[in-house]
Amino acid sequence: METTAREFNQKSSQILAAAARGETITVTKNGVPVARVVPIKADEIPPYPADPMGEIALPDLGLPDLTDDEIEDTLKGMGS
Repeated sequence: METTAREFNQKSSQILAAAARGETITVTKNGVPVARVVPIKADEIPPYPADPMGEIALPDLGLPDLTDDEIEDTLKGMGS
């Protein structure tokens, strides 16, 4: 399949759907091929952790545990 850059801009959802179905799409600009949209196989998708940052270990700063009410009282008036 071949499409112009303008068509790609206007119909990118349909073009990406065609790639998802297995089609390769060549994008042209002024009649010259400039890009190719190709389908990706499932085994080509890199694995990512469920949590985008992974596990985070926070250092113990030795601060007192505060209740939500104590935090709200501390923050009242700040930024106004």
